[in-house]
Amino acid sequence: MICPIIQLAQELIRIPSISPQDLGCQEIIMKRLCKIGFQIKMININKTKNFWAFRGTGKTLTFAGHTDVVSPGEEKNWCTPPFIPSIKNGFLFGRGSSDMKGALSCMIIAAEKFISKFPHHNGRLSFLITSDEESNAVDGTVKVVEYLQSNDEMIDYCIVGEPSSTNIVGDVIKNGRRGSITANLTIHGIQGHIAYPDLADDPIRKGLPIILKIISLKFDNGNDFFAPTIINIANIHAGNGANNIIPGSFFVQLNVRFNTEISDIEIKNKIENVLHENNINYTIQWFLSGQPFLTKKGVLVDTVKNVIIRLNKTNPVLSTSGGTSDGRFIALMGSEIVELGLTNNTIHKINECVKISDLYLLTCMYENIMKELLI
Repeated sequence: MICPIIQLAQELIRIPSISPQDLGCQEIIMKRLCKIGFQIKMININKTKNFWAFRGTGKTLTFAGHTDVVSPGEEKNWCTPPFIPSIKNGFLFGRGSSDMKGALSCMIIAAEKFISKFPHHNGRLSFLITSDEESNAVDGTVKVVEYLQSNDEMIDYCIVGEPSSTNIVGDVIKNGRRGSITANLTIHGIQGHIAYPDLADDPIRKGLPIILKIISLKFDNGNDFFAPTIINIANIHAGNGANNIIPGSFFVQLNVRFNTEISDIEIKNKIENVLHENNINYTIQWFLSGQPFLTKKGVLVDTVKNVIIRLNKTNPVLSTSGGTSDGRFIALMGSEIVELGLTNNTIHKINECVKISDLYLLTCMYENIMKELLI
């Protein structure tokens, strides 16, 4: 007989829920939660499916996750079809096995086990699930948070099931994330024949030294929790491919990953000051993906660390590295947040897979965290 964790993971992996589609994953999860006494609020927006599920009252422990996955890429390059889950050599293969349908299965099975043992638990156990995490994240968790805030709801403790681990489950806990802001910068010139540069204004020749100045900016030195703020070039483009035209504009996309030592306003000012000081004719569009957030040592961090140490004898490292996560939206509620999930060595890759023993271990961790905080 197949283990319930594996069975649920396989059921979810079979659904090609490429972001922001859900295609029935949440229906499977909601039915299971309803059977164990959860109340469900669906908050569906455009193509995105979201739900908020809760059981009990009082201090709230929330498990947050997403049912959407990234594209599998060229399916012919997979050892087995990406949406036909398969087990080989102790690993479960399939798109979403690590990110994060495996962790979702662990959450649900852990909740079922916990409630069967403690049907009259203290506090409130809840789930916040979206299908818009891997794409734009505009109609997903952020909208559920807006709903909760408008109804004076509170999340005290939140476990985000992102694949935070490196080598073994629980060796890394994400207790914060850097902020992310993107600049779409266009430097304007005057188009002309490349043989007559005196009759044109070359935005590339003018812009390249300025871009080098911008990416050489030092914003801060970081702090005990975050690395220094960094800026990188994500895209660069000019011209239409013709070799006899000086283009009229030069486009550069910049991304800044920033910490709690600096604000997005200060970042904008520093970059735009370089452009002003060098008399650059430009337009710029800014896109703030999320602010940095941090959960310092306290009830949640201590509880999660103690559970990990007890179950796999590993003292986890607290980290704020990596990209953004939906924790940035939940942090707006003042919640204590950590990310604890499977290993991340195959996420978004061809032949994404998870060690089956890791699914058992993570389920056990989630159940023990429920016990520690709700009993």
